[in-house]
Amino acid sequence: MILEIDGSKPAEFNALNPAQIDQVLKLNSRSGLSRLVVFDVDSTFIKNEVIDLLAEIHGVGKEVAALTNAAMNGNMDFSSSLRARVSLLSGMDSTAISTVVSRIELSLGCLNLIQKLQHLGHQIALVSGGFKEIIRQIAEPLGINHIYANTFEIKNGILTGNVLGQIIDSAGKARALTSIAKELDIPLADTVAVGDGANDIEMMKISGLSIGFNAKPKVLEVAQIHIHGAFLDNVLLAMGIEN
Repeated sequence: MILEIDGSKPAEFNALNPAQIDQVLKLNSRSGLSRLVVFDVDSTFIKNEVIDLLAEIHGVGKEVAALTNAAMNGNMDFSSSLRARVSLLSGMDSTAISTVVSRIELSLGCLNLIQKLQHLGHQIALVSGGFKEIIRQIAEPLGINHIYANTFEIKNGILTGNVLGQIIDSAGKARALTSIAKELDIPLADTVAVGDGANDIEMMKISGLSIGFNAKPKVLEVAQIHIHGAFLDNVLLAMGIEN
């Protein structure tokens, strides 16, 4: 990490001091006109950890939250953690997914951020270790079509406790970023990765600009910029964009 941005208030470019502005401009000096901005979802794009919300409904909140915390801090392999968490949801009625979607809150400043990026012609993707069944319902109303996430196995309307296909872990997120960039013909140098947990590290390593948002200690060792505070639209400042 080489630059800290105070995210306790909505993005205001004039809130940066001259040294910070100089650093931001240097970090973004090689970027093209159209960039791919990839967001982690849980505790970044949204305030919540979705699987923890599901677990609370199913009566296993404490157990799942502990596994989530271990994975996000890099103290447990993400894939193992996810399989363990999902197994605890076995037998849950899939209608709980709709209940959880209604409880999700976008991070402060998120709408402003997305609208500004879209207006400027940047591409946006959500790449998550969470689940498509939920993330799609967040993304589509915002006009975000690039989504990479995991899939619950659901039979007869009931979660089986299994995950379908290859898990989107840290390496999976890096593969997703690379794949989307290739599809859109955007060089990796023109990509931005935003996240908070250990499973975001690999995509941060290959992106042109890496931004930690209230990030865990291991992420701070990798992220070039760290935003600490509630307002996600400070990503605009990190990208050198005046709000």
